[in-house]
Amino acid sequence: MSVERSVRTPISLTELERRWKLIRAAMKEKGVDGLLASDDNKWLGGYVRYLCDIPGEHCYPKTVYFPIDEEMYLFNSGGEPLPPSPPEWAVRGVKQRQMRPYFRTLNYTDPMDAELVADAIKRRGDKRVAILGAGKFPLFLYKYIEEKLSGVELVDMTDEIDAIKAVKSPEEIERCREACRVQDIICAAMPTIIRPGKYEYQIRGEIVKILFDLGGEEFLIMIGSSSPGSQTGQFHPFYQNRQIKKGDQVLIMIEVNGPGGYYGEIARTWSLGEPPEELVKAYAAAVEAQHLAARLLKPGVLPYTVAEQVNEFMVGKGYLADKRLMIHGQGYDLVERPGFQPGETMLLQSNMFLAVHPIALTPDFQTYAFSCDDYLLTEQGAELIHKTPQEIIVVPCY
Repeated sequence: MSVERSVRTPISLTELERRWKLIRAAMKEKGVDGLLASDDNKWLGGYVRYLCDIPGEHCYPKTVYFPIDEEMYLFNSGGEPLPPSPPEWAVRGVKQRQMRPYFRTLNYTDPMDAELVADAIKRRGDKRVAILGAGKFPLFLYKYIEEKLSGVELVDMTDEIDAIKAVKSPEEIERCREACRVQDIICAAMPTIIRPGKYEYQIRGEIVKILFDLGGEEFLIMIGSSSPGSQTGQFHPFYQNRQIKKGDQVLIMIEVNGPGGYYGEIARTWSLGEPPEELVKAYAAAVEAQHLAARLLKPGVLPYTVAEQVNEFMVGKGYLADKRLMIHGQGYDLVERPGFQPGETMLLQSNMFLAVHPIALTPDFQTYAFSCDDYLLTEQGAELIHKTPQEIIVVPCY
């Protein structure tokens, strides 16, 4: 590794080798010669990073070919005269790095990386190749391999790799805990940031600066604010243009990764003055629902059964059923399996890292509250990782 440059927070080689061993065992059982993953972002692009600790970023695709019996091939956007990317000092377990000047907005460049991938498969003589994440796998790449490599069978190994990826190692668990610690620090700072006169986007900007300094990488920060008696909601950055006023309630959902790229998420409500009684009541119900969910999180449980019981509880309290994804796994992906909704087949296991956030929404849509926190599932039950008090936080406003 260069003495002048290094990856800021790399995962250990021991951890990478643990993953590679488990993945190759699954490949052997599936009868595949190689595994293909392609990602272009960190938010929901964890497969490539899981394989090689190098993320896709900014919609510039990275594709990994992971053979069963040798080191990886890594394909990236770029070209001569620059040296291959990622730089040699940043990669581990990679046999070959190849670049071509392809961009998804220049459709005529689509064959460039497809040709490189197909050539690697052909040179190795592989006949059965697995892909990860069919719903987001590049269609052109898939069709190119089908058409140009007639003797190659493409199969899906998403379920098998997701099952490995969902159960965290001790090193990964420490990364998840660190992400939550960073988020707790942000929450502790919020009373000094949320002030009358500021716009929502300005609050987000101050949060992002602190997160960068604490080692975070990517930041989805949803903010909603409102005057007493109307629901805040939560909005993506494009919509964060409301000016905060005295007496407002401010709901902030901090969905960001920490050092090393592991995601966690936390949400709290801050009130610039005493909050309305209905909001306090709804928030208490949402916290109670979260605690109920946590008690139901046990190894061997089918995830959707937890969501069903939480919804029964909330409807009994007079709130609407939460038909969103109220609980989900996290790791290199902001949202990963298991997902607590119909269709999920993965059973809960120890060492899964889960975001839990059922909402309390009144039938008239006027009151909306929730507390989002991360839990680590253990044999003894679910451990709450975040330390920020689960309450509406009153900010004195004179």
